[in-house]
Amino acid sequence: MDYYAGLDVSMEETHICIVDRDGGVIHETRVASTPADIDAALMEAPACRRVVFETGRMAPMLYHGLTQRDVPVICVESRQAYQALKSLATHKTDRNDARGLAHLARTGFFKPVHVKSLAAHAIRALIIARKKLVGQRVTLENQIRGLAVAFGVRLPRSLSPAFIEQALQASNGVDGLSAATQGLIAARTAVMAAVAAIDTDIRKLTRASDACRRLMSIPGVGQLTALAFVAAVDDPERFKRSRDIGAYFGLVPRRYQSGEVDYTGSISKCGDRRVRTLLYEAANVMLTRFKGPLKLKNWAFAIAKRSTMRKARIALARRLAIIMHAMLKHGTEFKLA
Repeated sequence: MDYYAGLDVSMEETHICIVDRDGGVIHETRVASTPADIDAALMEAPACRRVVFETGRMAPMLYHGLTQRDVPVICVESRQAYQALKSLATHKTDRNDARGLAHLARTGFFKPVHVKSLAAHAIRALIIARKKLVGQRVTLENQIRGLAVAFGVRLPRSLSPAFIEQALQASNGVDGLSAATQGLIAARTAVMAAVAAIDTDIRKLTRASDACRRLMSIPGVGQLTALAFVAAVDDPERFKRSRDIGAYFGLVPRRYQSGEVDYTGSISKCGDRRVRTLLYEAANVMLTRFKGPLKLKNWAFAIAKRSTMRKARIALARRLAIIMHAMLKHGTEFKLA
């Protein structure tokens, strides 16, 4: 007889429920949320055909840890699981959620989610940290600028050397303002040093990656865009067609159809927001800064002529994503034409 398991994972504990093919509960327990403890608990019951759990912060570690132990684990989208679990139990408890996930595993009414490799998650963590630090730098610079404006001083661009000099001159001799400005400048200096260290790591990673070097041959695609795209795709073979990558990054129009209503709106904005933003910026650089002849650029300008420049950038970003995925999948080079 076939058996199926559901795992309701939290930071400390994981509730496990195992059912047979008729839906009868065979085994229930809860253990620490580690691959070793979960595998040991599953070994106490009959071998399971499928083990299902939801996406979450613990998903990468548990998925790869259980896969290494030959557990037939499958990760499902939490939003899809939520709708199914809501209809299976009146009360939301960890025990009921584990039972509901076990029934999902039994019925097969789910869509598996690709769990990225731990190396890809490490790269994404680096990119997220950089974005947060850059945001903090901008916040500090705006605060310094706001303090100086109150005393009639308009500071130059934040990244120019004169920014710090004029900020210190404006606060010199003013009790309270001088200490506040110096503290903000010291924090800004520390943040910029951290950003520079991350940029050094990004340069090392892109130089060591053949895929990133090939993607950077595309006009407008820099180190950050190439590295973020490679980490987001992780395994190019998981996409059957390169054109599917546009929907994965939310660069296709949103559509709603029900009866006589058939609405097509703006892009769906699903998937990785950072990669979508970087692709949009790469498209903008190609259209505004690249001066050489390029069919992609002419194609986008034709769209802008009959529509808007914004839609042309989005269309070009989607086309860039398709080309970049094809380059990763087939190992080809970009040719200027």
